[in-house]
Order: sequence, then C-alpha cells, then structure tokens
Amino acid sequence: MSHRSPLTTPLSRRHILSTALGGTALLALSACGATDSSSGSSASPSGSPASGTAPTDSFPVSITHAWGSTTIPKAPTRIATTGWSGEDAVLALGVLPVGMPRANYGQVDKNGMLAWTARAVTKLGGTGDKLPKVYDETDSINTEAISDTEPDLILGISSGVTKEQYATLSEIAPTIPYTSKIPWGATWRDVMRVTAKAMGHTSAGEKVIADCERTMVSAIAKYKGLKGRSAAVMWFDPKKLSTLTIYTTGDARPAYLTDLGFTTPASVAKQSQGAAFYKEISAENADVYSDVDIIVSYGDPKTLLPLLQKDPLISRIPAVKRGSVAVIEDNSELASAVSPSVLSIPSQVGPYAAALARAAEKLS
Repeated sequence: MSHRSPLTTPLSRRHILSTALGGTALLALSACGATDSSSGSSASPSGSPASGTAPTDSFPVSITHAWGSTTIPKAPTRIATTGWSGEDAVLALGVLPVGMPRANYGQVDKNGMLAWTARAVTKLGGTGDKLPKVYDETDSINTEAISDTEPDLILGISSGVTKEQYATLSEIAPTIPYTSKIPWGATWRDVMRVTAKAMGHTSAGEKVIADCERTMVSAIAKYKGLKGRSAAVMWFDPKKLSTLTIYTTGDARPAYLTDLGFTTPASVAKQSQGAAFYKEISAENADVYSDVDIIVSYGDPKTLLPLLQKDPLISRIPAVKRGSVAVIEDNSELASAVSPSVLSIPSQVGPYAAALARAAEKLS
C-alpha cells in the first residue's frame, strides 16, 4: 500500500525564473504560488515537455541514491513515477508523466488522481488519449505496468524501492529510487530537487521550492497563536488503543510541521533516533509526550478525540486531555496533503494552518 495512507509499513501492514526558461518558469510559478493559476501550456501524448520547456542543464546527469548511482544519458521525455508525489514534481516542471501510481488515500477521482494532481494534468492537456497511465501499487510496485509506458526515466524518490526492485526497474529504464537515509524519508523539497536535476531543470525546481516556502509563510502568519508551539503527528487505532504510533523526524509529515514553524518535541526527537518513519509506542508510556503542544492525527473528527479522552492511558497526554488535537478527516483532500507535495501545498496549506490554529486555541 502507499506509504501515505495513515499508517503503512514497508511490509504493507496497514497502512512539493528568467524568460529563458519559457513555459517551465510559468508552470513553476503556478505549482506553488498563492493560487492554482495555469500557464496554459500543453504537452504531447508521448510525455515530452510542453513547448518552450527544453532542459536548461547539460547531460549526462548522475544521481546518487540508496542503491548506488544512476546516470541519465540525455534529457528524459517519457517519465514514469512510483511511490508518493513524484508525479507532482514532474508536473510542476511542465511535463506530463507517461505513468504514475493510483492514489489510494484521500479524495481520489475516477482517474485515480488527487485533486491538485488532476488539475495540473488537465492544465497540461492530459485528457483523453493524452491522459497518463495510472497503475495500482496497493500491494507492490507494478513493474509490468511501468514497463508498458515505455519510459526513459523512472522516478521513485519518495518510495521504499528495494534493491531487488531497483534492479528490475533499471532493466526498463534509468531509475532513481529513494535518495533519503531511510525508505519513504524524502521531503517535498527532496522530491522537487532530485526530479529537477534528473529532468535538467534545476533552476526551475528551485523557483518552485521558493514559491512553496512563501506560500507556507503567508498561510501560517495568519495565526499568531501558533508561534513557538511544538507539534507531533500521531496515529491512533480506535480499535486498539493499547498502542499509538508516532511519526519520526525522518518522515515528511513532521518535517512539514517544521516547515510551518513548529518545534520538534524532545520526546519525539528521542523516539526518532535509529527509527524508521514511524514508531509504535505502548499506551502505558503515553505520558512521555507531555511536551507536545499540538497533535495532528487522522480519523473521524467527531469521534476520535472524545474516544481518546475517555481512554485511561492515552488521556494522560496533556494535548489529548485539553483537546489540542487536529484530527484530519480520513479520505479528505487535507488527509493526503499532510504529506505535502509542491502541488498540494498551495491547495491545502491554508486549511491545514486553520486546523492547527483551532487545536492551538485549547492551549490558552
């Protein structure tokens, strides 16, 4: 299953310029600006860049990753993605991927895409026979479907691609698996920067990142009560409150909170040492999180917090007891955006900041 459902382990247990850049600069501006404006450019059905978006960097390009190094001999024109949000970074640079994984968490449309991805695909002319191929990766990487797209580059920067899967994918096309220290550890900046390097658009990629950063600063600045607060992302199984799950500092979700100006609680930093992107904790130790001001979690906003507050162990967490919990509704647009991309940030950072602010009100 996709890493970005509320809780998924690598074993599938449960669960983001100058006129010389042409159309690329225009699309980069729309990717993480204050609005979802479009450059109006189009793309060919082969997945080649839109008119005016020729790469600005020289090739070949070599990228170091978890399983070694991959050399991309020439500018790619047919890009397939695997893992989380890779397609958004490609789209932000003005290119329609030839293939991408079906989204399996949040509000997914009939084509298997999240709203911000679908809008970008449409703006680049991705309709009808120009629609990228969408394949199911619920259980594992769909190497056959990826091969069918005839890619000349495969990007899995935010993924858990194993060494064996990397070898198989590399037989199809040059492949970039995760470049972070741990599987699924790439932040939205990582995904954007590595994608831009692989595509020959490093300057445009930095422009996208800068626009995202400005958008986040603007969104969070509206809520003075968030300044100086600590926050953590947790997951609670309503049917099994004997444990809770903390997302570590190696995961994109806590990293997003840091981007928004929150501090990392010492308890979370300690639990993150040597851990993967999440760690399961016995509820008997719940009170260790007394230094967490705000908790972000997934679930039913109407029922989850009251349930946690009634639990004799979980309710020992001060943030739970006072109600400083931002419960993000399952299968909502915001649920997917808690793990951000360069396209989800401008779409959902406003609602996210508002949800965090409501949780912070309980602190006063």
